[in-house]
Formats: sequence, C-alpha cells, structure tokens
Amino acid sequence: MSNLAKTMDTIADLHKSHGVKQKGGKLYTQVVHRMEAFRRIHGTDFGLDTEILVNDGKRVVVKAIITDKDNRKVGAGMAEEIRGQGMVNTTSALENAETSAIGRALASLGLAGGEYASANELDAVERKTQAMKEEPRKVVSPPTPVAPQPLTKEDVKNLPPNNLKPRELTTEERREIHEKKLLDFDHWCQQKRTVQHLHAYFNDEKVTLDEIKQHNVDLYKKAVDIFTKHEANLERKTNG
Repeated sequence: MSNLAKTMDTIADLHKSHGVKQKGGKLYTQVVHRMEAFRRIHGTDFGLDTEILVNDGKRVVVKAIITDKDNRKVGAGMAEEIRGQGMVNTTSALENAETSAIGRALASLGLAGGEYASANELDAVERKTQAMKEEPRKVVSPPTPVAPQPLTKEDVKNLPPNNLKPRELTTEERREIHEKKLLDFDHWCQQKRTVQHLHAYFNDEKVTLDEIKQHNVDLYKKAVDIFTKHEANLERKTNG
C-alpha cells in the first residue's frame, strides 16, 4: 500500500487532464485511465477478480474484488446493468457492468474518478428505471393462436423487398465499447502465467484487435503496449 498515495496523486492529475464532463459540469475520470495508472504504479502487486452474481437475461450484477499479494481483500465494488437499455447495453451489458464494478472497487481504495457514486453510474439509474417500466405486461387469457398458412409462390413474388438495415454505431459508441474491450484485454493478459499462453490469447483476440485497429488506432497501440508489457514481465519471471 506504500505507493497508494502516489497513485491517488496521479489519478488526481488525470482527473484534471482527462476528466470527462458529466451532467452538472462535474468531471469524471474513466475507469480505463484509472486502471492504467493503477497497473503502471503497482504492477502485479494487486490482483483483480470479477464475479457475475446475476445474469438472468434482463439484469446483470457483477462484483469486483481487489486483493493484495497475501490474497487479502483490500477493495471491492458492485454494479448492476439492465440489458437492452441504450446501444452499449444492447450488446455489452455484461462488460459495462464489469467496468462499473471495477471502477467502484478502485474507488473503495481511494482511486475514484470523481465522486464515489460517479455521474456515469447515477445516469444509469434513469435507464434502469425506464427498463422496469417497459417490462412486458402479462396477457390474461390469450386467444388461441391460429396456425399460419404456407405462402404460395404468388405470395412470395409479391412480398416487398427487405431493405431494413441495423443502425450503425456512432464513433463515440464504438469507442466506448472498444475501451471496455481494452480493459478486458489487460485483465486477461494479466491472468496468463506463461509466454506461450499469452501469445495464444493474443492470437485468439486477433479479430477483436483488428476491429479496434480499424476504428481506433490509438486504442490498438495501447493494446500492443499492454501485451508487450505483460510479455516482458513473464519473460523476466521465466529467466529468473
């Protein structure tokens, strides 16, 4: 814990230089920047594990725990997300909940991105409440379904063309997803115990990394730096 004060000072500086303005004008330092500073200063002195407590198709609840070298719990955080609320939660509710839980675990160590309950998390309250309101109502005594009749060749010929296309992600939405994937990449690289396992994981993630490279080159460079850092750490341990 000797460097924790140094980490707090570093994140305080990041808050000024990289803080994202939220509703009300307050700044919030994103989890990816705080986690980067945490690992840069402490290396592998601390472990970070996440656990899925609920994943029932509607809600996702994740718990994050930070442990020291003696496997003692020194920080923890929990987060909940509602599936389908907002573009990110339509495809990445689990990742979003995990990132929020990690952010709160860091905050429990004094490495907060702003206020303990961040503006980003407070904004989530509105979409969760809205999701509960939109829960489908139960239909009492539904009518007996009528078996559909097969289409004739003439019916098929007269069908209108299907020109519907899914909405493209905005640049901001895509970057937010890639930042969460970068955080996951760092986490799983850290779990690898040999250089061979690390290389195999890097190859498995090639499709994801190529997508990040195509849209956010700076995040791809960070991913390469993360891989190189963990590779060097493992080689040092192997060579004694």
